[in-house]
Amino acid sequence: MLPSNRAAIFIAFIFLLVITACGFSSPQPDVTPTPSEAPIFIPTAVSEPRMLTVCLGEEPNTLYPFGGPNAAARSILAAVNDGPIDMIGYEYQSVILTQLPSLENGDAEIVRTPIPAGGQIVDADGNLVLLKEGIRVRPAECRGDDCVITYDGTTALEMDQMVVTFRLRKDLTWADGTPLTADDSIYAFELASDPSAVANTYLIERTQTYEAADAYTIQWWGKPGFIEPAYFTNFWPPAPKHLWSQFPADQLSTIDIASRSPLGWGPYMIQDWVPGDQILLTKNPYYFGVGDGNPKFDSLSFRFIPDPNMALSELVAGRCDILDPTINLDGQAGLLQEMQAAEQAKAYFMPGMSIEWLGLGVAPASYDDGYDPAKDRKDIFGDAHTRQGIAYCLDRQSIVDNVLFGLTTVPTTYIPIEHPLYDPNIEATPYDPAVGISLLEQAGWKDLDGNPATPRLASGVDNVTAGTPLQLNYYTTTATQRRQVVEILAQSLSECGVGLNVEYFSQNDLYAPGPNGLLFGRSFDLIEYAMGVNSIEPPCGWFTSAEIPSQSNLWIGTNVTGYKNPEYDEACHSAQQSLPEEQIYTDSYRETQVLFSTELPAIPLYYRLRVAVTRPDLCHFDFDPTANPLWNIESIDIGEACQN
Repeated sequence: MLPSNRAAIFIAFIFLLVITACGFSSPQPDVTPTPSEAPIFIPTAVSEPRMLTVCLGEEPNTLYPFGGPNAAARSILAAVNDGPIDMIGYEYQSVILTQLPSLENGDAEIVRTPIPAGGQIVDADGNLVLLKEGIRVRPAECRGDDCVITYDGTTALEMDQMVVTFRLRKDLTWADGTPLTADDSIYAFELASDPSAVANTYLIERTQTYEAADAYTIQWWGKPGFIEPAYFTNFWPPAPKHLWSQFPADQLSTIDIASRSPLGWGPYMIQDWVPGDQILLTKNPYYFGVGDGNPKFDSLSFRFIPDPNMALSELVAGRCDILDPTINLDGQAGLLQEMQAAEQAKAYFMPGMSIEWLGLGVAPASYDDGYDPAKDRKDIFGDAHTRQGIAYCLDRQSIVDNVLFGLTTVPTTYIPIEHPLYDPNIEATPYDPAVGISLLEQAGWKDLDGNPATPRLASGVDNVTAGTPLQLNYYTTTATQRRQVVEILAQSLSECGVGLNVEYFSQNDLYAPGPNGLLFGRSFDLIEYAMGVNSIEPPCGWFTSAEIPSQSNLWIGTNVTGYKNPEYDEACHSAQQSLPEEQIYTDSYRETQVLFSTELPAIPLYYRLRVAVTRPDLCHFDFDPTANPLWNIESIDIGEACQN
């Protein structure tokens, strides 16, 4: 994004104080009050309108919820729509529902459903299919793969079906005063199901029914066989049916009332969008939290300032109160610490849900038609000892300490250490060249010339010609931070006899689709990239066989290393087919972590930082790794109110 130098727009609010005189007794005729007897009117003190200014690193691409809003848009929508369900500290919290459904409180249940031949189900592998002979299914009460059966085409079959009930608060109102009801959530489901929508079709396709039981109650029925661990989130955020339903669904993304000024139920409502400059919001008088004194400000301004240096200048000048994480501030960590020490700002550093990965080319795309040693790249990473040895030779802690100022951590597995499902029994892989060299030696990579400055040579490595040097191509983007990372890793790997040929690419080239793209075309030895999630459910599916980008799935998938392990696939599927209340859910996720940390299809380098900054006297900005940065914008305050 290019730097932008835009003048701040000051909006003056002029209030007319109208004083209405109370009735007085009729004056006596011929009597004129003296000045001392004249009524004295004392104006009521009126406080100045309060404005909060949030500065974003980009302009929203759209505010239409089903149009694929970018990160800046999601920050704005957090002020327009409160919730409906927040993710805080790796837990879900209800906002506009009376409670989160659960098996314990009875708002979620699993029913046994007879399935006729030809009925649509979710099979044992999670695929949506029609029931017929030969289909692998989980009969009722079956969670693991040990109880899967193959349908014979004739035997009566019952399968589990999830039914979840969502109950809306009854005090919810759209910002124009119209009551918010269950029909608005049903309408949102219909919009999300429209082919023009950018939405989660996976869940929609596995939904059998989404219907209103009454004005404030919605029921979700999954397809038989679909067991959803996060079932309590299968609620579609309401859309204002009374306004939007007059337009065809495929036109809403281009209509202002849906894409530029959508109506919400949250603390603020959109008043104006000045392209290239700012979006102005005002307090929603119908917000359900008004009685609690929320929101704290009369108006809210979102300014667009892509350049981090300019954003910091605007913060110091008082023209930004909050710098949103969409402003790329992770390269300013040292400066921010100095500003905080000087009480010029309050900096928030949070390891986020995104991880910087070093992908290992375990199985390049050229192996898909069978490995041919005559024409394919040597099978460098086929032995797990090689992958483990490289991991021990990576000085990841030095990256954290020197590039990221010690503000983040080195991951142990693909699950953050703070996550409830993290397995604390898994040992971290530290930087230990001696262990790394030992593992490389076990795999057959020998220091044959006795010169540690030259790459090791293959001597007994499976599927690698003897004498092949351990000289690897390393691909990543041109970002300054990644150049610093490569410098540290190249030095630490060289101490183990691993050589690098480093090439830098533009982001578009590195992330280009397959088969020609480097990452998704699976054409690399080592590749540095980032991958994250917007949910709390552990993403074990990242490394399953089904997620390998290939010609068969149009090169779409997260398992870019080509790693395959039936045990890992089975453990991940078991976790995804279980419920948090069941022991197999926890056990299966722990098994995926054990396998991942042993097999190392990719090496997690560090958690990418989420950085936000506020003025020093701002309070209740509760920055959280799993939440929208403005999830509680109605509570944020400034100045004297923060002392209470």
